[in-house]
Amino acid sequence: MKGNCIIAQSGGPTAAINASLCGVYKEMSGNPDVGTIYGGINGIQGVLEGKLLDLGPILSRDNNLRILSQTPSASLGSCRFKMGSPEDKPAEYQKVFDVFQKHNIRYFFYIGGNDSMDTVRRLNEYALARGYEISCMGVPKTVDNDLVITDHTPGFGSCAKYLITAVMESAQDNSVYDMESVFIIEAMGRDAGWIALSAAAARDRDGAPQCDLIYTPETVFDPDKYIADVEAARKLKKFIVIVVSEGIRNDQGVYLSDTGEVDSFGHKRLSGAGTVVAELTRDRLGLKVRNTELSILQRCAAHIASATDINESAELGRLAARGALDGLSGKMPFIRRLSDSPYKIEYDYANVSDIANAVKRVPDDYLNAARNHGSAKAISYTLPLIAGEREMIMENNLPVFLNLAAIYARGR
Repeated sequence: MKGNCIIAQSGGPTAAINASLCGVYKEMSGNPDVGTIYGGINGIQGVLEGKLLDLGPILSRDNNLRILSQTPSASLGSCRFKMGSPEDKPAEYQKVFDVFQKHNIRYFFYIGGNDSMDTVRRLNEYALARGYEISCMGVPKTVDNDLVITDHTPGFGSCAKYLITAVMESAQDNSVYDMESVFIIEAMGRDAGWIALSAAAARDRDGAPQCDLIYTPETVFDPDKYIADVEAARKLKKFIVIVVSEGIRNDQGVYLSDTGEVDSFGHKRLSGAGTVVAELTRDRLGLKVRNTELSILQRCAAHIASATDINESAELGRLAARGALDGLSGKMPFIRRLSDSPYKIEYDYANVSDIANAVKRVPDDYLNAARNHGSAKAISYTLPLIAGEREMIMENNLPVFLNLAAIYARGR
């Protein structure tokens, strides 16, 4: 197809999401059938409003493409906007396709997680029903690592590397004083514990774990069992480091950190699982307890991003573009792991309809027998994904970033 292209980003940002954007852009810009490559500002919500930025003049000069690749967060801006069905919200689809027709858009790429893949699915089905010739492709992204089918998801490796490093540094700090203490780190992970479980890979040079206990949404959080776990850990060392997922639940299936609010996708708003666990520890054991919520720091730490994560993210973007140019639509490229050591993968394509709105949870054999830490299999899974560091462009001894949404806003 000859025509123009839109690339947009959605959902929670990562340290690798812009590498995927670069991968799509480089593949599309090298094809003579592709004209203008637009960035959709603030995801599908911005596309609805016609907020498009011509990326060519910006990314073709200086080192901007390389700088964009090392920029954390969604440079085009993101959104948490859920499209209804064409039957319920026909005006939304009409507005999107009015924008597509106005700008002769024949290629649409959406970089996001499972909710974003649902948007790709809906737009692809609507285009087919309407007879509008366009390729709608998904590009995987989420630090939560919970997309089904793919072995792992871009953004997770860099997030895991940040958490593992934070655990190791915290263990050093907590070992300073000759006194009992507990340090609790809350990691992201609403419905799957991949991020928290990656802390199992935090080891000293002798192989001793630096994180003593890990709790994920895959296991019911039992306060009595938790206290017994801490008591057992106290017999081995004075300072204890614990990692909990934000999405841990009690035996009624209720989030410990449930705020009673929901977002636009209907997901519960969570805040403070680590605080709840810290108060439990303090009340029941009378120990000195500190807790921290890593929050967005774990997903935007470009300074310690995994080179493997960045390279795979760029390649998945390139493959999404290559698939579209080869006539695919309603697809998402994914990673299939062939071995842990040596680390070996291959790429393939899946239907977004098989990915949308599904959640990949941590398998039972990735947890230890007590279900309060990771197994050897979890560590073997994680280690290749955090491998390598990249050389960053620096100015004044600090990394340089490129905010495309800010450029759009200044040019309005």
